[in-house]
Amino acid sequence: MRKSYTDNILSYSNNKLIKVIVGQRRVGKSYVLRQIANQLMSNGVNPNNIFYFNKEFIDFDFVLHYSDLEEVVKKYKTQLNPEGKIYLLIDEIQNISEWERFVNSYSQDFTSEYELYISGSNSKMLSGELATLLSGRYVAFEVFPFSFREYLGITNQKLTKQSFVNYMESGGLPEFFSLSNEETKRHYTASVIDTVLLRDIIQHFSVKDPKLLEDVFVYLVNNASNLVSINKVVNFMETRGRKTTYDTVANYIGYIEDAFLMHKAERFDIKGKDTISGTSKYYANDLAFKNYLFSGFDYGIGYKLENLIYLELRRAGYEVYVGLIRNREVDFVAKKANDVLYVQCAYLIVDQHTVKREYASLEMIEDNYTKIVVSLDDVQLPQNKGIKHIQAWRLHEFLALERM
Repeated sequence: MRKSYTDNILSYSNNKLIKVIVGQRRVGKSYVLRQIANQLMSNGVNPNNIFYFNKEFIDFDFVLHYSDLEEVVKKYKTQLNPEGKIYLLIDEIQNISEWERFVNSYSQDFTSEYELYISGSNSKMLSGELATLLSGRYVAFEVFPFSFREYLGITNQKLTKQSFVNYMESGGLPEFFSLSNEETKRHYTASVIDTVLLRDIIQHFSVKDPKLLEDVFVYLVNNASNLVSINKVVNFMETRGRKTTYDTVANYIGYIEDAFLMHKAERFDIKGKDTISGTSKYYANDLAFKNYLFSGFDYGIGYKLENLIYLELRRAGYEVYVGLIRNREVDFVAKKANDVLYVQCAYLIVDQHTVKREYASLEMIEDNYTKIVVSLDDVQLPQNKGIKHIQAWRLHEFLALERM
């Protein structure tokens, strides 16, 4: 059970706030919704008062418009005649035309008592019209693939450097842990990507050059943890004989981000306290993309470590940027409410030269927020000028303490 998600989401229950669960396909959003239903029943809610609807089920192919969903809810109420509050759990709601009207109507219904939990696989579902309609009336939760902590629990491994490396060389897609071998995992990862690219992006946005979309995705995966600009991607494609434009590549990258396959970290001027346009870094939503689909490309363990640290910071609720101070890079500036955490990633800190290189940019930061260096060293290093050293496989423990 993904208890951290269910506990967090249910802490917002018993009110009219719409609970919106978002994330990439196949990361476990449906599972989380079903666990919420189970927990509600454990808390004494009558099962007849819980309406669970998954648009992915072929039985509901006929539900194309919000009015079709409305009819299904009416039939449910007629047949089961629930008394008191009704909990509506709608999975992959973005596949229903004008679903916003359904959500707005039920969240505003004061003649009957409803509580809504909805999920979707596109980050833009909370932009535009819906954000205007529901301003201040929803709370969003992003579901990620299994964290290292969840990985340990499901594989019964101990908290060690080796188990972290095992996790780094595999991935966190939940379905992985019912698959028997590496080849099956590779095929499964490919099928997930194909489904997202074809169904969620190519069909939805009427993409004119599907092969270019795939090439852009491959480029982003193989350049994760590196600074990337749209012009750089355009130039790379042209060297491969693929003629394209800035706007096309920008749109395709946007679609890939919206589907949660890749995450963008903008650069942030630490001294000027503002974002810097132009180049950004992109991180894969799961290292399975790299490990099982494009493993032949040169990609060091340091880049994988940086990717995992980015994801762990996001899971902990931080907004994450790439820092810049006096032309030196700080791998991550992580912000949450009024708190800031500065993070430098290093594969191994083997000598004084490496210490000087990895700690120097953090030493330039003049404020008093927490600064850490995360690495795969076997021995935890002592604090250095107020900068803490954290072993990568213990980062989740450190972040948990930071949240207390």
